[in-house]
Amino acid sequence: MRFLFLGALVCALARPALADPLPPDKAKAALLKVLDRPRVKPDIEEGATKNADELVYQKWSFASEKKSDGTVERVPVLQVSPAGNQKRPVMIVLHGTGGSTESVRGWLEDFARKGIVGVAIDARYHGARATAGKGSTAYVAAITKAWKAPADKQEHPFYYDTVYDLWRLVDVLETRAGIDPKRIGMMGISMGGIQTWLAASVDERVTVAAPLIGVQSFKWSLENDKWSGRANTIKAAHEAAAKDLGEPAVNKKVCRELWSKVIPGILDDFDCPNLLPLFAGKQPRALFIANGETDPNCPIEGAKIAVAAAESAFAKAGAKDKLVVRLNPGVAHKVTDEDRKACIEFCAKWLK
Repeated sequence: MRFLFLGALVCALARPALADPLPPDKAKAALLKVLDRPRVKPDIEEGATKNADELVYQKWSFASEKKSDGTVERVPVLQVSPAGNQKRPVMIVLHGTGGSTESVRGWLEDFARKGIVGVAIDARYHGARATAGKGSTAYVAAITKAWKAPADKQEHPFYYDTVYDLWRLVDVLETRAGIDPKRIGMMGISMGGIQTWLAASVDERVTVAAPLIGVQSFKWSLENDKWSGRANTIKAAHEAAAKDLGEPAVNKKVCRELWSKVIPGILDDFDCPNLLPLFAGKQPRALFIANGETDPNCPIEGAKIAVAAAESAFAKAGAKDKLVVRLNPGVAHKVTDEDRKACIEFCAKWLK
C-alpha cells in the first residue's frame, strides 16, 4: 500500500545533499508527491464529550493510512469548542517533542474562548501513539529504527509522517460539523512549529499559520556547525547513526547522513527558507513567526534567512500586513508570554 510513497522518497534521496533547491512552487509539488501515499477512509470514531465552563471538550480519532504491515494508523484528536452549533473557524495546535494533545490543552481553551474551535493531535510516537516509554522515548526509538531500516521499508517519524497526518486532518475538518472549511489555521511549538511550516506552506486550505520556535534553516545549521542543538533533540538517534557510520562522536557528517535519510529534502528543497515564501502566493495567507535570538535548536542566523525570504515574498505580493515576525533578544528555546498572547490575537484576527 505504501510503495508509491516509498518510491518517491527513494527518488528524493537520490538528489545530492545541499543541492540548489527547486523553486518554491516546484518544491511544493515535490513535497506533496514525496509524502503522498494511498488514501484510506477516515473512519472517524467519536469518543468522550463533556461540557465545562461554557466549553465543549471532545475526543475522537480518524484513520490516516494503512501501513505496509496491514495495520491502520489512527490519529487521536482533542477538540475544544465554544458552546453552540454555528460553524466556526478552527485552529490546529501542535505540541513539541515529548508532548501530547494534553500538553496544548490550554492553547485550545484560549482559542475556544475567542470563538475558535481548537484541535490538537498526538504526533507520531507521542501521547497515545507512543508504543513504549514516556515523553520522547518512543519517538527517538522510531527515528533510530528508520535510520537503520532499508530506504524502501522505513517510516519517516521525524516530522514527515505527522505532516501527512495533518493534511488528512484538514480533509476531515473540512467535513466536520461546526467547522467552517474556509477558515482553518495551524500553529505549533518547536517540533510542532516545524511541522506547521512544512504542512501549511504547501496546503493552501490553511489560511493562517504560526510556527513558534521552529523557523530555521537546516542547511545553514549544518554548513555553519550549529547542528548540535537540533541533534540533541533526538540525541540517541544521532549517536546510533554515528556508531553505524564509524564516527567517534556525532558530527556534521552524521547529521547530514541521518537527516538526508529520515527527512530527505530538508537540506534543500524542503528547508524553511524555500517553503515560507509559499505563504505569500497568489492569495497571500497570514503568517506569524516567533523565535528566540539565543535558541540553540533554531540558530538565529538561519532563522533570519528564512524570515528574509518570507519578508521579500510578502513585500512582492503587497501583503506585508499579513506577516508578523518576533525575534526576541535574550530568549532561548521558549515561547514567551508576550508571544503567546500576540500569536492568539493574530490568529483570531485573520481567522474571523
